[in-house]
Amino acid sequence: MNLRLSSLIERLRSSLFFVPMLAVILAAVLGVVGLTVDRHVDTSVADLPLGFTSTVESARTLLGVIAGATISFAGIAFSVSLLIIQLASSQYSPRVVQTLFRDPFNKRVMALVVGTFTYCVVVLRSVRSALDPGGDPVIPNISVAVAVVLGIATILAIVAFINHSAHAMDVSEILERIRRETTEQIRAEWTLSEPDSVTDNEIPPPATEPITVIRADRSGWIQQIDTAALVDCLPDGTTACVETYAGRYAIERSRLITISPAIDAADLEAPLRSAFVIGETRTMQQDVTYGLRQLVDVTVKALSPGINDPTTAQDAIFHTAAVLSELLRHHPPPAVIIDGDRRVVMAQQPSHGELIQIAFEEARRAAATHPTVCLYLLATLDSLIESLNAEGHTPRTTELHRQARLVAKGCGRSTPLDEDIESVNDTYAHKFNRRSL
Repeated sequence: MNLRLSSLIERLRSSLFFVPMLAVILAAVLGVVGLTVDRHVDTSVADLPLGFTSTVESARTLLGVIAGATISFAGIAFSVSLLIIQLASSQYSPRVVQTLFRDPFNKRVMALVVGTFTYCVVVLRSVRSALDPGGDPVIPNISVAVAVVLGIATILAIVAFINHSAHAMDVSEILERIRRETTEQIRAEWTLSEPDSVTDNEIPPPATEPITVIRADRSGWIQQIDTAALVDCLPDGTTACVETYAGRYAIERSRLITISPAIDAADLEAPLRSAFVIGETRTMQQDVTYGLRQLVDVTVKALSPGINDPTTAQDAIFHTAAVLSELLRHHPPPAVIIDGDRRVVMAQQPSHGELIQIAFEEARRAAATHPTVCLYLLATLDSLIESLNAEGHTPRTTELHRQARLVAKGCGRSTPLDEDIESVNDTYAHKFNRRSL
């Protein structure tokens, strides 16, 4: 899929406007179609079952009530959604807000509400009595019956929305959604590793000959890089070294690509820059570590003095370990793409050791004064080591052992009670010293 199209789809998935807008358009079209059907239906058929046949006054009242009630709830629904987003941002982390924007259920409910309002307005304007200008009375019975069905569906959607919103702030739901999306992205972008593999990519040394530098024309987050487009732009016999990767922030005039040997790149600057999708926010497209970053932020925020919620930290640590487990079983895409005598060398992705540091460095420092959370960390590290050993990825457990040792040492220096320190040290000795026996 074209990266520009992929980026557009990602923005639409995170938009609270697009789906309701489509619903308004479809509802207006449905209203016009329903009125057209009403004009062509025989009057004898208009005697609908279940009491759906209307008078002018009852049609106007019914459509007005449904339209008023739905648009009132639309305001409440948007307010509740924004309140949930604000609470999640302050309670857990601003990074988790993106997952709430992407919640399809809320967007569908809002779409049904504004769509029902639009439909009722379109139908209401066509209802006419014998005293109104225009001649014969117009009572679109079928269209009004459809409005009743939409109104009932909206009421049920309101109840479902309240139920869904009540569970939306459940931290386990938020963390599981992040874990699921990140795991899917890892499996799509990265390749499953063979046992005992240590080095995933060999990066050639930087060029020593004269080079041409392509710089960013604006600042923003690198969301995606189209390597195929980069290869197509290169002249024969050249090598392009990409100086950044998805998930890093590009500052205007910073390096994006260096090309060797040096070429006249006046005509290539625009096509080469267009291979980089730069946006205002960091996304999970090609950036599988962003989900890990979100989970770590929740852990650190939960252990901050203002929140002080060790149980949430425990939940976030376990979900972090689940994502890290997937990362340690995979390796990133190839660092070198070769097409004939043209090469694209990608920037070095975080190694498995660096991924482990991202997952645990900040968390263990924040947990140093929480002996109970230190025990959670040791148990999690022990489980990760055991699972990786079972699949033949023992070389990737070195940094995990180091993190476990630092957890025990950090707790020993930050916790004043000897009994708490002894509990952590005993757990470390039991789980990790036995592995070296």
